[in-house]
Amino acid sequence: MEHVVIVGASLAGLNAAETLRSEGYTARITLIGDEHEDPYDRPPLSKQLLTGEWDADRLPLRTTDELADLNLDLRTGRRATGVDSANRVLHLDQDESLDFDGLIIATGARPISLPFGADLDGVHTLRSRSDALRVRSDLEASRRVAVIGAGFIGAEVASSARARGLDVTMIEALSAPMLAPLGEELAKWAKSLHQEAGIHMRFNARVADLLGDRRVEAVVLEYGSRIEADTVVVGIGVRPNVEWLADSGLTIGDGVICDQYCRAAPMIYAAGDVARWPNGLFAHFRYASPQRTMRIEHWTNAVEQGMAAARNLILESRGKPLEAFAPVPYFWSDQHGLSIMASGITSPRDEFRLVHGSLDANRFAAIYGLRGHLTGVVAVGWPRMLRRYQALIRDQVTWEEALATAEEIER
Repeated sequence: MEHVVIVGASLAGLNAAETLRSEGYTARITLIGDEHEDPYDRPPLSKQLLTGEWDADRLPLRTTDELADLNLDLRTGRRATGVDSANRVLHLDQDESLDFDGLIIATGARPISLPFGADLDGVHTLRSRSDALRVRSDLEASRRVAVIGAGFIGAEVASSARARGLDVTMIEALSAPMLAPLGEELAKWAKSLHQEAGIHMRFNARVADLLGDRRVEAVVLEYGSRIEADTVVVGIGVRPNVEWLADSGLTIGDGVICDQYCRAAPMIYAAGDVARWPNGLFAHFRYASPQRTMRIEHWTNAVEQGMAAARNLILESRGKPLEAFAPVPYFWSDQHGLSIMASGITSPRDEFRLVHGSLDANRFAAIYGLRGHLTGVVAVGWPRMLRRYQALIRDQVTWEEALATAEEIER
């Protein structure tokens, strides 16, 4: 294997490159990124960068010297336009093509925009460094902010804007913030958290229009309700960046469809937000069949899957057995001075039990279960407890075993 190309100068892509080197691969690595910056960290974009605690110079994932030590052909500001997977050729903008022996796709995802209002000043989505800097600049000159979407990104942006002392309104189509990942009981707790911070909230609300001449002035909801705002941040989800792979010969759905090894085709792998794969740790009880897949949009998964994809590419090149990628997903969200940590898979449809602590005290651990197994845990102010149940999820314990462990801890 003489040339590996990694598309996506992202967290997943960078960790893939580092893993290739640590596994003894010394030949050429080309790392391609469509942004002009070197790889940088994204979680601070909706938190420390927006509040002003961090400047943009703290975002790079590695120093210039650390990147140089990897001996990469790093091409920033370049865009991949297609792949010929059969002949192992990557097509780039500027009519350039690269032959490769191995390919890792780590092109991430992009925010979903509203079908109106994008031409108004003060209307933003948040995904990139430049997005965050534009939002921060507007927050510095704003009084009233509307955040459309109360998932994790929307909730973090609302928290950051409120920390700056701004008048913030959160607008959500569902009945509570973060309802899908947290379930009803913890979503109600999250709602109280935002209320106590002074955020105005409009739930079961759909946005009909954004008003303004050149700059946004108001958000209009269905049935005519109007919310004044001079900055609007839209956080209603993301789509994986797969359109450029339409004629690649790879299987594309809501992401690049991979096997349990993160492999999309021989010598072609995917990692991070763009990858969809069957996680064998959950398939036997979570899904109706092992062919069902998951796609995870969190920092830890990008790191781990980038490493796993690189290791398996090396193993395949050496004719050795591949290693299934079956992690316990983990993510966190910082809101109003609290860190909300979750591990495993959670859903509003799952069995739910608050097992430790108190919602009122903002220090607790709650577990989730499905089909008789422990599937997830959410903890606030209690990282040690999160790790305890994360290990139980990895061990695939039953729901009753998890409850027995909780009782033993409480004694």
